[in-house]
Amino acid sequence: MKDRKLETLVEGVQGVALSADGQKALVRAGGGWAVYDSKPKGKDSKQAVSTKGLESNVIPKEEWETIFDEVWRRYRDFFYVENMHGNDWVALREQYRPWLKDVAHRWDLNYVIGEMISELSVGHAYILGGDYDIPDRPHVALPGAELELDQASGRYKIKTILRGQNEEDDYRAPLTEIGVDAREGDFLLAIDGEPLRAPDNPYRLLRFKADRPVTFTLASSADGQDERQVQFKPVSDESSLRYLGWVTENRRKVDEATNGEVGYLHIPDMGAQGIYEWIKYFYPQMRKKGLVIDVRGNGGGNVSQMILARLQRKLLGTRFSRNDEHATTYPETVFYGHLVCLISENSASDGDIFPARFQKAGLGPLIGKRTWGGVIGITNRGPLLDGGSVFVPEFATNDVDGSYIIENKGVSPDIEVDNDPASVIAGRDPQLERGIAEVTKAIREHPMELPKRPADPVKTR
Repeated sequence: MKDRKLETLVEGVQGVALSADGQKALVRAGGGWAVYDSKPKGKDSKQAVSTKGLESNVIPKEEWETIFDEVWRRYRDFFYVENMHGNDWVALREQYRPWLKDVAHRWDLNYVIGEMISELSVGHAYILGGDYDIPDRPHVALPGAELELDQASGRYKIKTILRGQNEEDDYRAPLTEIGVDAREGDFLLAIDGEPLRAPDNPYRLLRFKADRPVTFTLASSADGQDERQVQFKPVSDESSLRYLGWVTENRRKVDEATNGEVGYLHIPDMGAQGIYEWIKYFYPQMRKKGLVIDVRGNGGGNVSQMILARLQRKLLGTRFSRNDEHATTYPETVFYGHLVCLISENSASDGDIFPARFQKAGLGPLIGKRTWGGVIGITNRGPLLDGGSVFVPEFATNDVDGSYIIENKGVSPDIEVDNDPASVIAGRDPQLERGIAEVTKAIREHPMELPKRPADPVKTR
């Protein structure tokens, strides 16, 4: 080993495969392919490999049989418990293999495999994709607004302009950007110069335009006496704006109902977006007397530990400075107040684990409905033969004593509250309302307040 040296063969590698004898390396880099000698000074042996005109003869039926067997083997080798939940895995393969003769499309194969792995009664058992075409759909230019038909004039009006946070690209609201003179109540007379009247659909005129500026002809009245041209950069998906509106309205309700004493934040998932929203809203509300943490509809991920670590921090001391009457805390970023957590049937995966550990830590009551119940973690061990994917549940979630928890059951709330359709249609949120009631009750019965400044110490002797 002392005589061996490390040398770089090629940089910026996207993929590499060694020949059977280890003498050659096929490298993908910079969008192309090349063969190198896998030895010192090998970087000078580069031989470009052209894929121009490269073709292959594919027999889907044969590929599907191979993929079926590969999925079966991956579950046999990597499923989180060796007993396959008590199933005879070999017998299940033979039970479902005859179905292959009737498979006529890659989607059919996914269906058959899905039926086989569903016998294991486990969450996160996904089979995705494969070699089949999905037709392109037209990308629609969306203005970030709700339109409604004015029956009297046959014209469309801007009913509501969705409010975003234009400093964040994810929440950019087109009609609220600087220089865009669009107002709620305006009549939409034309789109890119093409007149618009009922029964035509305004979104027909917005197809295939998501990647370019769009011009609305607007007016304050249906006769168009004061019409004006308004150009904006559209979005292709308004879901983030609607999500932001829902979260903002929830925060307003909590603030209004508690005279500003209680904060609110929603964690949409336990991934990048979830931790981003957590950081954005937790620290500004850290000095509230109470906090409603909402994980309803949380899609899971893997950052629940990071969030719980912050929520479990204990107040160990306070500090005062000369020109500040308010105490700071030690640790500096510690929440000192009462917590509640809202959960729903769509709190899933790490969105199951978070409320379970929140409950275990005694941080506060869970309010809502029993969660999804899927907590066996997955990994992707590479693509299948035709580029499809299969995910095998490999990592169990267990309690302190090692017992299996949550899977196939979910996390039950301490206080069950149903958001029934009638309440939701009426604009109410009974789960949030109960959360507000519980946290304000805790604040009233068990006040947690930072101390006032003590008298200045005298140390003359």
